[in-house]
Amino acid sequence: MVAVAKEYLKGGNNRRPAAVLSADKVDPGAFAGSEGTSIIWFGHSTFLLRIEGQTILVDPMLGRAPSPFPPIGGKRFSGQPPLDAGQLPPLDAVLITHDHYDHLDYGTVKRIKDKVGRFFVPLGVRTHLIRWGVDPDKIEELGWWDGADLGGLQLACTPARHFSGRRGVDSNATLWCSWVVKGRHASVFCSGDSGYGPHFKEIGDRHGPFDVALMECGQYDASWEAIHMMPEQTVQAHLDVQANLLIPIHWGAFTLALHPWTDPIDRVVAAARREGVAIATPRLGQTLAVGAPEEMTAAWWK
Repeated sequence: MVAVAKEYLKGGNNRRPAAVLSADKVDPGAFAGSEGTSIIWFGHSTFLLRIEGQTILVDPMLGRAPSPFPPIGGKRFSGQPPLDAGQLPPLDAVLITHDHYDHLDYGTVKRIKDKVGRFFVPLGVRTHLIRWGVDPDKIEELGWWDGADLGGLQLACTPARHFSGRRGVDSNATLWCSWVVKGRHASVFCSGDSGYGPHFKEIGDRHGPFDVALMECGQYDASWEAIHMMPEQTVQAHLDVQANLLIPIHWGAFTLALHPWTDPIDRVVAAARREGVAIATPRLGQTLAVGAPEEMTAAWWK
């Protein structure tokens, strides 16, 4: 572990883009009024979901660095996210997969808490939000396989293989999870952070099939395989949950591992092609209309 930390701090190995990444401009009003199922990816694991009349933000991290110590993870590859937290539209819900800094940002929560209808979080995360000023009546905690209703949408907190903690002394004090969002006509799965395992097939058997799965594909290392998938495993997990379209996430914003920054997306695209899996690779801030992904396959990171 010490050797990995030293190598990380040395830099190099193309772990960051050579120039600041550009991001598409987002029209929050147009997105909030859109029909069908649409997704805007902000980089890493944060995305905005519009599904059957509901607007949902997943893993609220719109800060500049995924750590209380900016040298760890560095600054966001795009400098700023495609949309500032203050510009987000009113949110029917926020879903949080776990409490790590790259998925749950104090500054983002403070800025959006008054425009959020409800927060859905895994067990224990409620305490963080209350401490940050979120109305306790807005927060619903769930354990694995628990469900909740959101304006006609069915949510399910589902398993993941990961860990939690923010301060070094609170390791695994809170739960981590993946999320299922199912409507009458559309369904979405978000893996959160997870090593590969049989839980993906169980999720598919219980809640699949899905129109789209947003699956982590980056920030991995062979020694961390129990808690972060390799890109080829990302594709297998997508098949296990029985999803039609794969959107790779957990890459494109921060440096949290030793691999080159484009390695995750290059490998997951290659694996998807080998397996005949439909994959979309939207630009930062680009609105993806689920069901029309043919314009979302350009290798913009090249």
